[in-house]
Amino acid sequence: MLCVLLLSACGSSARQRVADPPPHDIWNALLHKHVDGAGWVNYEGFMRDQEKLEEYLKLLSNNAPDKDLWSREEQLAYWINAYNAFTVKLIIDNYPLESIRDLDPVLSIPAINTVWHRKFFEIGGKKTSLDEIEHEILRKEFAEPRIHFAINCASYSCPPLRSEAYKADIVDQQLNEQAILFINDPLRNQISHDRVVLSRIFKWFKSDFTRDVSLVEYLNRYSRIYIADTADLEYLPYNWQLNEKP
Repeated sequence: MLCVLLLSACGSSARQRVADPPPHDIWNALLHKHVDGAGWVNYEGFMRDQEKLEEYLKLLSNNAPDKDLWSREEQLAYWINAYNAFTVKLIIDNYPLESIRDLDPVLSIPAINTVWHRKFFEIGGKKTSLDEIEHEILRKEFAEPRIHFAINCASYSCPPLRSEAYKADIVDQQLNEQAILFINDPLRNQISHDRVVLSRIFKWFKSDFTRDVSLVEYLNRYSRIYIADTADLEYLPYNWQLNEKP
């Protein structure tokens, strides 16, 4: 009877360990090494460290989030890191290239058939795409607009790739920092009291930012310059050039 109890306890412990979130230490080290303070990415450096990247991606693939056992913050950090890490893999697997849009299918159909719909990796044994992570998981399940300042599409106009991994215990702080950084970045948003020229991210995903406030009210949460309610709103063209230092 004692043996049975011990085996049962060991089995329960093993299940708990399997369900724990994977560590993001490898990804953190790679980001420190190959992403500078401005968010420029050294893809050739990632290629030299491809074994380490693949080791981390395997951890992600084999340890899908468990909604019953993981906290919201653990799941959020996992999915942001997964989006960014698999995006880097997509680029280095096809490097050199000028833009991630060079990988669009020949007959690309917006919102239906683009590079982001390519199912080139697995999570928990299921073929998955970057589009699914962004729209079906991060946007739909978390209702957290700040993810738009954290996930990086390997392009110049994207929010800069953070040079550290997202971590459950500080993910809220990290997302706040990303929001402040992106909104006040004059290369991506041009803000004055009476006129703002915004990243198209705010046009494409306006509904995410305006669930309970106006877009200007949302921007004023993070903007260092107060924007008037009557300010004119315009949008910048989106630059899909690869986010590596010229």
